[in-house]
Amino acid sequence: MTLSSMVVSRDFRGISVLESVLGSLHVQVEVEPELERAREKLAKSKIDALIVDSDIEGSGSLFDTIHQTEMENWVPLVISNGSDLPINTKFLFRKPISVAQAVRTLSSARNLIVDRRLRYHRMNVEIEASLISGDRKFDAQILNLSQGGAGLVGDFAKDISSDIQLSFSLPKSGQSVNVEGEIVWMKQCARAGIQFKDVSEPIQKRLQIWLEQNYFSR
Repeated sequence: MTLSSMVVSRDFRGISVLESVLGSLHVQVEVEPELERAREKLAKSKIDALIVDSDIEGSGSLFDTIHQTEMENWVPLVISNGSDLPINTKFLFRKPISVAQAVRTLSSARNLIVDRRLRYHRMNVEIEASLISGDRKFDAQILNLSQGGAGLVGDFAKDISSDIQLSFSLPKSGQSVNVEGEIVWMKQCARAGIQFKDVSEPIQKRLQIWLEQNYFSR
């Protein structure tokens, strides 16, 4: 799985810097100097980041067009020479774009994109786990995993409580994960959905890094 971006600009020096930094961040980039052609391409495909040069007349309308589509998770970035901006944006490049500025801005934008992708994404896995409910312990297998929960299959008792503890090791890394959770659904006492609760920062980071590495290696 890869990330994608589009740069709408005619500033060839700035484009060169952005292409180099985006490539180093493993983000595919398409450059389009014409506003209408960019609009047509965006109507047919989805992107993770849209970088628009505010010097192009009518550039603000491009963001308006994207906001009216189903592309809810794209991240807007603006290239500006200091004049009025087409939108309020969190990510801004000032001309001339330096490598240091591009690395700083694009790295922050990439982190936001990845976080959005992984926040609700459940990765299909096969991980052996143990589940503790009260004073009872059960063997289980994790079928899907996200930052916020997991789907399990196992021989659960009918009277299992909703609050549980789940322990498992992340494949290939060998890192252990121990989390508290709540059963949010159960089917025929064999499959269950777990929502994690009060996850510590180290465990949260461990899960995030593992999910990101495996998400982009597919």
